[in-house]
Amino acid sequence: MTADGVIIGEDGLARPAWAAVDPLMREYYDTEWGLPVRDEQGLYERISLEAFQAGLSWATILRKRPAFRAAFADFHPDTVAAYTEADVERLLQDPGIVRNRLKIRAAITNARATIALRSEGGLVDFVWGFQPASALAPSTYADVPTQSPESIALSKALRKKGFAFVGPTTMFALMEAIGMVDTHLVDSHRRGSSGVWA
Repeated sequence: MTADGVIIGEDGLARPAWAAVDPLMREYYDTEWGLPVRDEQGLYERISLEAFQAGLSWATILRKRPAFRAAFADFHPDTVAAYTEADVERLLQDPGIVRNRLKIRAAITNARATIALRSEGGLVDFVWGFQPASALAPSTYADVPTQSPESIALSKALRKKGFAFVGPTTMFALMEAIGMVDTHLVDSHRRGSSGVWA
């Protein structure tokens, strides 16, 4: 590990410690994390998974993502919005997902809120409207915040629109995952790869 917290892999590429060992996490970091998500279904999925991740490790959620996608109709908002209490009970019996009643209900609530936002320009424009004006440039993990003024504002705005499990820390994680903020360490091989920041 270098002094700033990146690990040079066998392939010679520098990654943060969280993405350096587990092959699934490394693949996610190399090919998905931090790249822009600008479609409604994809963004709704990320919001849902970030909510399920609260209090758990992202590796756990990533391993369960195929089961989540099966359980939540590939995170198709219109389908999930029609889920009933019977569906909640069914999902609570699904060992492939995180069986938390509040989080399952939040996914359904958020699907309905996503649909409601369509009349105001849609979820994608709404969320991306909170993109910060400038990029971060973290050299070490200590430089990476867990929330920001923008994630706090996004959290409040989404709650006003009826979303649940969208706290400021969860929303900052979302913003990192979808490329709205670039918290790749400056020495990482992925730094600047989102195309969002020049």
